[in-house]
Formats: sequence, structure tokens, C-alpha cells
Amino acid sequence: MRKWKKAVSLMLTAAMALSFAACGGSASSASSASGTAGSSEAESAADSAAASENVASFTESDVAYVQDKGTLVVGMTDFAPMDYRNDSGEWIGFDADMAKAFAEYLGVEAEFLEINWDNKLMELDTKGVDAIWNGMTITDEVTNGASVSEPYCNNGQVVVVSADKAADYQDVESLSGLSFAVENGSAGAEQLDALGIPYVAKSTQADALMEVASGASDACVIDLLMAGAMIGEGTSYPDLTYTVQLNSEEYGVGFRKGSDLVDAFNTFWKEAYDDGTVMETATTYGVQESVIEK
Repeated sequence: MRKWKKAVSLMLTAAMALSFAACGGSASSASSASGTAGSSEAESAADSAAASENVASFTESDVAYVQDKGTLVVGMTDFAPMDYRNDSGEWIGFDADMAKAFAEYLGVEAEFLEINWDNKLMELDTKGVDAIWNGMTITDEVTNGASVSEPYCNNGQVVVVSADKAADYQDVESLSGLSFAVENGSAGAEQLDALGIPYVAKSTQADALMEVASGASDACVIDLLMAGAMIGEGTSYPDLTYTVQLNSEEYGVGFRKGSDLVDAFNTFWKEAYDDGTVMETATTYGVQESVIEK
């Protein structure tokens, strides 16, 4: 950032020096043809315009914006193992920890804001958040409304049911009679909409999962990554399992349209993968190695 400021300062200084030199010319210079004077003024105006353009370009940089305010505001929801609170109330998880590392890479602090997932793109546009980083599926809606990083995880939407009923629900055709819960505005909701299956909309995937655990709903649709970490033997929900995988998809991090934070993230992720940070963090939170993108 300082290099950009120095370059802009030098350009402005040069433009001022040219202006002073023109004002301090000899009498013979002052009596030169008006066409020459006009040409000098045009050149000075062009230099000033170029300097102003560079200043504007610097000011519009999202990296500079984040660094100037000292925080990277990350929009997310409660979604283990990607983002959730520990006993001290701190946001942790695979995405949360990697977001903290990315913020450190930028020289700022990560700040987490729990948002309404339906409003995620609006939060970006209005600068309520600087990034959407919450196991976000890359969809046409997302890419139309945001600039998205290269994929960092593979994923899919899976149907979760009680383990003792799983044998009866092994294909899409068998799902029509079930009552479903799903996170509102999620990729899982899109899959049920496409199948014409009604559902109860919940605020988070965790809430949808609890609907099934409590018996309020027969099934829910959640992310494969969440299912792998949260249900089955040795987890918080040992009596639940997943059966049908409805699709295959990829996760990305969303930034404002045209944001230079996209390139910064892509560079960061490659370096973090190469130095082992990504896989170490994945292991910590039970994220399968096979789903991580390099």
C-alpha cells in the first residue's frame, strides 16, 4: 500500500514542478505564440488527469479499503465445521480459521458478522461485509452478484434422516413423502425446489439438522462437509445418517464485483496450501482431505 501512495505522491509532485517551471519562464517565453502556451496547458491538464486517475484507482482498491480500516469483515452463519462459536464465544472452524489467516496475510484483523444468508449479496454491495466466507456454493446467482475466488472445496447436498429409517430412502423417488427442513436460501433449498418437494425454511443448516434430531421433520438437506463432521457414530448426532446425494458443487469465497481481494485470496490460498496450513486446519475440524482444492 505504501508503494502505491509513494508512486501517486511522486506523480503529483512532478505535475506541480512542471507547473512551477511554466510560471517562472523568461519574458521571451511569455511572449511565445499562444499555440505553444495552449499546448503546455493541455499537457499539464493531461498530467493532472493521469495523476487523479491513479489516485481514484488506488482509492477504489478493496485491498486498500480493508487495510485502511484495519479489518476484514466476513459474512457467515453458524455452520459447523466451517463457522461456529467455541465455549468462549469465539468464531472458529475451517473457514473461520482460514479467514483469520487471510486477514493476517493482508495485515488486518478478521471480524465476523452473522448475517441473513438470503441477504448475502446485498451485504457485500453495501459494504456491510467485505467477504462471504461460509461454505458458499458457487452458483449462477452468486457469480452474477459477486466476484468469486477459485474453488477451495468440493461439496454436495445430501439428505439426512434417522439411521433406523435410512434403508427406506436411498433414491430421489423415495423422498417425496418426507417432511423436510432446510436452510432458507441455501443450495439445499434450491435442490428441493427443483424436485418440487416442500420444506420448512430454517435460519441455518444447524437449525435444519436439529429439526430432524428432534423429530419435528423427517429429513433435512445439508452440505456434505457438514454431514461428514456432524452426524454418525462419534459425533453430536450419532443417530442420524445421510443417504441420497442430490448434486455435486464447489465452495468459493465471494467478494464485491471487480474486487482485487479475489486475486489476493487466490494467491494466499495457494501459499497456505503449499505450506501445509490448509490441510492442518482441515484436520483440526474433521474436513476430509479428499474435498480440499489446491
